[in-house]
Amino acid sequence: MELLKSNELERKNYGAVHTAKEIAQQPRIWKETYKILLHHRDKIIHFLNEIERKHNQYRIILTGAGTSAFVGETVLPHIKKVINNRKIAVECIPTTDIVSNPYNYLDPKFPTIMISFARSGNSPESLAAVNLGEQVINDFYGIIFTCNEDGLLAKKKKKDPNHLVILMPEEANDQGFAMTSSFTTMLLSVVLLFHIESAPTMEKTFKEIVNAGESFLQNNERALRELASTSFAKIVYLGSGLFGGLAREASLKFLELTGGKIPTSYDSSLGFRHGPKSILDKDTIVIVLLSRDPYTRLYDLDILDEIYRETNRGKVIAISSCADSTAQNMSDIFYNVNLENINEDIFLTFPYILFAQTFAMYKSIELGFAPDNPSPDGVVNRVVKGVTIHPYQKELTDGGN
Repeated sequence: MELLKSNELERKNYGAVHTAKEIAQQPRIWKETYKILLHHRDKIIHFLNEIERKHNQYRIILTGAGTSAFVGETVLPHIKKVINNRKIAVECIPTTDIVSNPYNYLDPKFPTIMISFARSGNSPESLAAVNLGEQVINDFYGIIFTCNEDGLLAKKKKKDPNHLVILMPEEANDQGFAMTSSFTTMLLSVVLLFHIESAPTMEKTFKEIVNAGESFLQNNERALRELASTSFAKIVYLGSGLFGGLAREASLKFLELTGGKIPTSYDSSLGFRHGPKSILDKDTIVIVLLSRDPYTRLYDLDILDEIYRETNRGKVIAISSCADSTAQNMSDIFYNVNLENINEDIFLTFPYILFAQTFAMYKSIELGFAPDNPSPDGVVNRVVKGVTIHPYQKELTDGGN
């Protein structure tokens, strides 16, 4: 059984019609996403240039909820490095924080671009965050990456001159419970947004990423299914820098698809020692996402070695962009995604997350869940339900300032 290569009938037998398809299609969808951003290149450059012409300083807020928020959390360190401009402040603030505490996060006098990530564009917080931005901030602009042309967010803002709506490929609007291709396409899109001037020259890099993704899924699916069939009770993802955001997304993917039956955790390679390491025992799998940066990688290898030497531990897994005998000797399982020529960590996130998605899908099946709907009782929903958006009135918040 290798569902990523199977037909719809076999996937249906395991309740993974959508999830398996949406994981498997990602390298192909990345190609389409690259073309879409190139198609919008002139429009994007004009939109950003107009804002820079009007404002000497401005702020960028990356926002979303759940996995959509983790797009921003993952890409934030890379954006800060790329921009390297004190006149532009870049932050990642989830919509769930903005909506409940707008007075803490929205500055009326600071021109702001809110970059929204939204699979459906119908989540109450996604809409409310944009509405609050318009209500509170004097000079407010928006860039919306969404996978749903018919979503409320896209419909509301597609003709607004202060907003730019960029639609992902239609297939990226995941129909499965968990966000998979929607996560990677929105992540790829925002990376390209901040490289939009040089995007046409990056074709070789993206071909390498696509090839690495295809190769990883082709060569490792069976091993990941076998790993999922082993017995363990907890799982931890560790990553430094932008891999901290990716570790969080990987952790959530496993929690979602296994119906919360296996507790998950995430941390940075250095942060893990400061209390979270208490989770470690013989039933805990630890996965370390290795940075390509030679300095950061030293810290990743330190924690990998430390955990590997523990006697009371479960499997230790390392994921790397290149061959590394040192890391291989410090881990029970070593995965090389074969991106030796790529030095920027942000581009490694794409094949790295394929590991987490595929592993989670197979563990979901192993535990008797249907990955397409691991929460049949409706405790958690594909598009969040049960949220009441309360009208924001400044006078109600005076006591909180």
